[in-house]
Amino acid sequence: MSLPPWRPLLRGARQREGRSPQARWLQLATLGCDGAPRVRTLVFRGWAGPAELDLLTDSRSSKAGELSAEPRLELCWLLPKARSQFRLRGRRLELTPQEEQAAREQHWQQLNPGARALWGWPEPGAPFDANAAFPAELPDGTPLPACFTLLRIAVTQVELLELTGHPHQRRRWRADQHWAEERLNP
Repeated sequence: MSLPPWRPLLRGARQREGRSPQARWLQLATLGCDGAPRVRTLVFRGWAGPAELDLLTDSRSSKAGELSAEPRLELCWLLPKARSQFRLRGRRLELTPQEEQAAREQHWQQLNPGARALWGWPEPGAPFDANAAFPAELPDGTPLPACFTLLRIAVTQVELLELTGHPHQRRRWRADQHWAEERLNP
């Protein structure tokens, strides 16, 4: 299956960031359980398909429950060196238990011990306990924690705002339009 036309543009913009961690950071917008909007920064973990990407979270966090209640979301990927902003709209995919377990195990093994440590910390958002353990690392061979959650996102629409030139360039691609490019006013 061929890649949507926005994927090479995103890859090129990410490459312009070089080794900067920002090239992997994106903002996730969800609808909170109280109806209020919520935004968090997550780390891009890879492509699962031409228009599917993987993110990781802790199932004890509020975003996991929010996405169970309302799977629609938007991601914003700001790449400052490329002066580009990608807005990816989509929804969280439900996987079969076998697919989800295999993907979780694969991602767990790919994390370095320092990144794994986050899933050994106390519950996110709970009151701080000065006596709680916050490990700096979880070594290779550490069992997969139950709270280690995969968020597989099916992208249904992408907007690219290029903040170069005058006027800025804005384009949109939609899955229901077979990823045909549409020019928009910036």
